[in-house]
Amino acid sequence: MPYFNFTQEIGEPDLVTEEIPGIKSEASFYLSTSAAEGLRSSRVADITGESSSSESFKSNYAKLPEYLKACLDYCAIVCGRYYRVEIGKLVRLLLAEGLIEDRPGDIMEDVAGNVLKELIDLGMLQEERGGTRVEVPASYLQLCILKLEKQDFVSKTANSPVRLGIGDDGRDIYPNVEGFLIQSLFIISRRRVSSFDSPRGLSRAYMRNVCGMHFLLVLDLYGQIERVPDELGDLIHLRYLGLYGSELDELPGTLGNLKRLQTLDIRWCRQLRKLPIEILHIQQLRHLLMSDCIFDCEIRVPKGIGTLVNLHTLSGIYGGDDIAMELIALTQLRELGVKRVSADHANWMRFSIFPELDAFSPPPLLQEFFLRGGLIEMPVWFASMENLTCLSLSDSYLSENPTSVLQLLPKLKHLKLCHAYKARHIGKEFCNAGGFPVLETLTIASEFLAEWTEIETGAFPRLRYLFFHCCPNLIFLPEGLQNISTLQDLRFRPWNPELRRRLMGEENYKIKHVPNIREV
Repeated sequence: MPYFNFTQEIGEPDLVTEEIPGIKSEASFYLSTSAAEGLRSSRVADITGESSSSESFKSNYAKLPEYLKACLDYCAIVCGRYYRVEIGKLVRLLLAEGLIEDRPGDIMEDVAGNVLKELIDLGMLQEERGGTRVEVPASYLQLCILKLEKQDFVSKTANSPVRLGIGDDGRDIYPNVEGFLIQSLFIISRRRVSSFDSPRGLSRAYMRNVCGMHFLLVLDLYGQIERVPDELGDLIHLRYLGLYGSELDELPGTLGNLKRLQTLDIRWCRQLRKLPIEILHIQQLRHLLMSDCIFDCEIRVPKGIGTLVNLHTLSGIYGGDDIAMELIALTQLRELGVKRVSADHANWMRFSIFPELDAFSPPPLLQEFFLRGGLIEMPVWFASMENLTCLSLSDSYLSENPTSVLQLLPKLKHLKLCHAYKARHIGKEFCNAGGFPVLETLTIASEFLAEWTEIETGAFPRLRYLFFHCCPNLIFLPEGLQNISTLQDLRFRPWNPELRRRLMGEENYKIKHVPNIREV
């Protein structure tokens, strides 16, 4: 599918917007290579040159089956705008765009994830160290997106759906896109300042123009937005709605008209406290992402959230109001994030306990679980989460060692313990031989922790990444750390001076095998 990129820049003479004479803008026109047909060979040669390495890239690209080529082209569009992109976000976008073939009996998110894994294995996508984000290498980025002159682009896109990317410069000027059938819209909105010097977002008039694109499947708005108008409900074909990082304090009730919506991403919307009851009308909703940071407050959902039985992702939900009984009904959940923070606990240092979760029974498919709030003891149902791959416990302040249970989880790859355990000293009981059999990343944050004394031989057999975050009193790393040969990355924030002195001196043998060691 063609891609049209519009970037407004002050003082650029290339194009003049028809709506506001004298205001100048720059527009860039791109075709994905898979949509360029006859232009492909000549344009690719022009862009990449004829070196042996570029010939290799072109050859690898040409050998891809069409489904991989289309997905790589799309990843290039998204990564070209956001640089590194969450794998989960790419999965959700690929589904919304209809680029993933429906396979009876398979979960569509798994199919999309496997497609991305194929591209990673081929070296056409690169994972960051944490394994949660990817980028398209520059050589393939040049192959996937071809820059064209406006007239060439218009001739190629006649009567064809177009993906539009807008880099807004803060002047609230909506581009002239008359004649284009816009199917996907990506906007990065900068903060702007009014005549009274108060920050504001995209205006209502601007947003009404956006909501006039009635054939949109994807609407991804990143940044400042004043308000979402009621006209949002006119986008009845919409499958993906991203409002990440906005200052919205409410969503319109017309949201319930979006019956085909699969993803609603309202993470980092720090002014938003509740969802309208009309969200219960969106029965096809699969991913409801409401929080992405332990410092954000949770969002309350209406009674009846348990009727959205197709939900695979539910994050940032308030953990009170008898929510446990609602969660039990969501048997398809694979990612769950629960918080218990309110205005009464605004200092985020100590939170009330989760009595509601005693009755909770985790969905059988649950793969990712994020829990923020105080716990008296580890719930017994943790041991039953055999499919769990990612777990974050925040502000639990447990007196008992949580890893006595967690190290037995057979598929756990990523673990964050942020103020989860009040111990000052931990030893080999933290991970027995053979414990955490597939764990790759471990993050520990604790103002209490001063010493980790010992790791048993055979513990953490696959650990690659170890991060001590907000452990200002940590002065001793464990004996046996030197035996974890898989460890690639060791990070501190901050790095206690006494610990640094030890590790740079008499205890350097513990870490000298680790390629990357740094304070971040």
